[in-house]
Amino acid sequence: MLAGLGLPLAAAPAAQAQTAPPASGAVLPVGAEANSANVRLLKNLPKTGAFASEAAFNSDLAFQGNYAYAGNYNGFTVYDISKPTEPKEVVQLVCPGSQNDITVSGNLLFLSVDSRRTDDSCNSGAADAAASKSGRYWEGIRIFDISNPAKPDYVAAVETDCGSHTHTLVPGNSGRDIFVYVSSYGPSADIARCQPPHDKISIVRVPVQRPERAAVVAEPVLFPGGGNPGKIAPPPATPTVGIVTPPNAYSATAGCHDITAYPAKGIAAGACMGEGVIMDISNPRRPRVVETVLDTENFAFWHSATFSSAADKVLFTDELGGGGAATCNPTVGPNKGANAIYTLDANRDLNFKSYYKITREQASTENCVAHNGSLIPVNGRDIMVQAWYQGGISVLDFTDPANPRELGWFDRGPLSSERLIVGGSWSAYYYNGYVFSNDIQKGLDVLEVRGLRDRPRQLPLTYNPQTQPKL
Repeated sequence: MLAGLGLPLAAAPAAQAQTAPPASGAVLPVGAEANSANVRLLKNLPKTGAFASEAAFNSDLAFQGNYAYAGNYNGFTVYDISKPTEPKEVVQLVCPGSQNDITVSGNLLFLSVDSRRTDDSCNSGAADAAASKSGRYWEGIRIFDISNPAKPDYVAAVETDCGSHTHTLVPGNSGRDIFVYVSSYGPSADIARCQPPHDKISIVRVPVQRPERAAVVAEPVLFPGGGNPGKIAPPPATPTVGIVTPPNAYSATAGCHDITAYPAKGIAAGACMGEGVIMDISNPRRPRVVETVLDTENFAFWHSATFSSAADKVLFTDELGGGGAATCNPTVGPNKGANAIYTLDANRDLNFKSYYKITREQASTENCVAHNGSLIPVNGRDIMVQAWYQGGISVLDFTDPANPRELGWFDRGPLSSERLIVGGSWSAYYYNGYVFSNDIQKGLDVLEVRGLRDRPRQLPLTYNPQTQPKL
């Protein structure tokens, strides 16, 4: 959820191989790598070209057949993963606009732009404050044709109020349309098309055969009563690195940060800054909130959600510190910046069961907090791989929601011992035999997880982790 900070990248010494966790209370040194016995890094492809700078953050991932699509604040990269242990860069398309959250469906690729641009083109610049106030800017969803993955073709742009921080694909009932649920937040009186209270999402209808006709078809207000008023303002567009959200403070609800859909069940889970929600999406054009939960004791910023395979549990993440702070330490403790696991009953009521947070202490120069992950589809168990920024990658079993446990992990030492450089795994997802991680600074990682007892099932050809398939 971060914006580029524009700081120079400190040089790091050569990696120091480690296979055991550091001693209790210790942290990994700069340049070190460590992992549990059952998790192994197979390959790293560093960032290149226009994406190599520190300010060009890698972001989310999507998959289709032999290709992985990786977002970056400067555009996106297409990787050939037909040989997962030897991925190859196919093309890098420069098209700036944070966060460039990414999804794919058929021949179409979608990018979220949550930064006001001078126009909708890939040659646009950042709009200044005067343009933002007057409305002379663009932000929203960009659509590309990827029928030839080596030559993506920009075909459409749809402007949405407050831009698009993230988005989620929901198939239309007819199969002729895709609905894009656009999550955005941070309204301001100084932004022409992002006025308070912004208690809504935007829904973009995309005709599959005529994507150039994509348009906003609904703007449902999810929080007609205003939602959780919060104790602090929403995180700024450019967070202050190293500053942690004050204890027992939490964000107001002013839009949603992320939505995870489970179309086969007709439901979605929304992480909406100040609260978590369950939505009925049986009519994709008219989602409605059917359950809301608050956590004013430990959750600062409801960030994302993952359903269990049977959709009888939901794991929500708290992005304490906005992703730019060191929160994996004894001062912050085990319940803040963590996962919260709920059961979801037949009446769609959420019931809290436990918190889960990695226990490996991270340095004061490492941004670390719960972030994006996905299920590893193992029969009869709910196992998830999850990114923790510079806290690395964790494999979590939450089959027993009251007693989650870590099964494995991979971690790098800090990028610097002198200052906090925003980095680490933004997204870590399982895709047909391997874990792919988009590291903000280090590039694409491919990892192997062993010893899961049962062989994971095959995922669909097209896989967007925020649109969970029925397995």
